[in-house]
Amino acid sequence: MRLYPRWMLGLVSLAAAAAVWLPCVHWFYRPSAEQVVAERGVPPLARGIASYYLHVWTEPALLQAELAKMRSANAEWDFMGRSFFAWALANMALRDPSLRPVALETIDRIVDATLAVEAERGMHAFLMPYGRARPFVQQPARSQFLDGEIALMLALRCLVEDKPPYRAELRRRVEVVVARMEASPTLSAESYPDECWTFCNSVALAAIRVADRLDGTDHSILSRRWIERAGAKLLDADTGLLIAAYALDGRRIYGPEGSTIWLACHCLSLIDEPFARRQYELARQHLAGSLGGFGYAREWPRGRSERMDIDSGLVVPGVGASVASSGLAMVGAATFGDVEYLRRLVTTAEFLGFPVERDGRRKYAASNQVGDAVALYALVAGPAWQRVRRAQP
Repeated sequence: MRLYPRWMLGLVSLAAAAAVWLPCVHWFYRPSAEQVVAERGVPPLARGIASYYLHVWTEPALLQAELAKMRSANAEWDFMGRSFFAWALANMALRDPSLRPVALETIDRIVDATLAVEAERGMHAFLMPYGRARPFVQQPARSQFLDGEIALMLALRCLVEDKPPYRAELRRRVEVVVARMEASPTLSAESYPDECWTFCNSVALAAIRVADRLDGTDHSILSRRWIERAGAKLLDADTGLLIAAYALDGRRIYGPEGSTIWLACHCLSLIDEPFARRQYELARQHLAGSLGGFGYAREWPRGRSERMDIDSGLVVPGVGASVASSGLAMVGAATFGDVEYLRRLVTTAEFLGFPVERDGRRKYAASNQVGDAVALYALVAGPAWQRVRRAQP
């Protein structure tokens, strides 16, 4: 009987300590605004991540190990790691002219290696196996996933400094993308057989817009029609969010997903800023969350659970937090100046991502190449979009 009060006292003491301590844990991992946001120059956290992957792309053995690790899980991750890193480097070169030589050299290495794989092995080298399961509706078969991201790599590289062979390839690829979008009843092209993804078509629209800035061309009618069609046909009835995937004829395949909407908002901000901002606000309302000072983003709106796929990443039961959605939410938050949410998301990455830093090179042990590249892009994105906008009438 005398042990019972002691047991209760211990339990109450533990609960009281947890109540005081747990809400304070995030302060040990929370970055300052200056560490993640910079009007000019490159934020310190971004410099560390960039330094690690710049090293990777100059060490063939290390690079092959990183790419093999990505491809063993998902060939798309190999490709997206290249894309996000190249996009980030272009923005870093615009932020800090002293970084321009190494950034351009590395972007060229990434672009050349990626185009070589595509030429030698075809688009399926970067697609998941179900890309071969049935024919593409539009022929000849192409993937908007590859075309859009490669076009944006080429466009941002040339936005920093022109390179005629890349400009020629950019023009060719944009012509193909535009023709396929205009021939589609949804003004969208397939990434997989009879699957159009909002993520990929948003990237393609951004690439077209940057190409217009470079070449003096004008595809604003296509972009405006896409926004109008999306607003009329591609919004989820319950949330107002853009759905993630749809058939070529517009039939819904997947509803709103965090692993899609955050980057779509970022890309569409270059096309129609009010529309994109409204989508971001809706995504914040339905997908964003915070727990004890740690930020996260759900893959699906509250109360929903769609089919889990590899792009969704780990989804925490109950809370619904998604690794992929949380990472890409950084890009959305940075795009729309949502600094507080961005800091909370980075706080979570610092706590659960297990950052490792040696000799100024930084990576997240619990992440991978594409996850780190997404975080890097979120921390440096902005200058490229600003340069394109300055050329608008």
